[in-house]
Amino acid sequence: MAAPRLIPCLDVENGRVVKGIRFQNLRDAGDPVTQASMYQDQGADEIVILDVSATLEGRGHAVETTSSVRQVLSIPLTVGGGVRKVEDALALLEAGADKVAVNTAAVERPGLISQLAKRFGSQCTVLAVDAARQDNDGWEVVVRGGRTRTGQDVVRWIQSAATRGAGEILLTSWDRDGTRSGYDVELIEAVAAAVDIPVIASGGADNADHLERALESGATAVLIASILHDGVTTVDSLKKELLLNGIEVRP
Repeated sequence: MAAPRLIPCLDVENGRVVKGIRFQNLRDAGDPVTQASMYQDQGADEIVILDVSATLEGRGHAVETTSSVRQVLSIPLTVGGGVRKVEDALALLEAGADKVAVNTAAVERPGLISQLAKRFGSQCTVLAVDAARQDNDGWEVVVRGGRTRTGQDVVRWIQSAATRGAGEILLTSWDRDGTRSGYDVELIEAVAAAVDIPVIASGGADNADHLERALESGATAVLIASILHDGVTTVDSLKKELLLNGIEVRP
């Protein structure tokens, strides 16, 4: 089994990195090109860029940002936000993305996943899922930056997406996003047990122990944002702590 990946996430709005709590009250967190280059130097295994306002504003995807970041990046790059059709994904891939993530558009038109997988391969097709805990039990899919609750069960949706050709799941706990209270390990366990494709855990990281718990719960990679943007820690520091705890990491 391959060593887990540590993946800094750059939420981008109007060409700037932003960060908030549960996708709200976004604050400026820097320049995406500068941040991506710095995290690569720290030992990041991949970078994820998510245009957090593209769907809400009904506009296109961050092609210019993707192209600028690719010029300083040699590690894999996943880009999402505003991808509504195959042509949107093609534009991002041509701009330098290695993988494309879809979220809202896939919920509205599940056939988009199959179209992307057929055209570009499952290895390029990432399903991003924002999951919110339900009062009764389980989690429901939320879209449009968490503003719209669909009532759709997260685990069943991910299973359906996997059969349609999604090659990887970017799983974000809406409840934990930006809170630094730890990943939702129950959510990770439920999804990892339901599909046999890689699961990237996202939402709530504060320290290496949180990363370790997510990986032990079935995630094959962990997304990190706030603690990097705020200078609390670095990718290489997190890797060193994981190694000390017996978790293999990539050089």
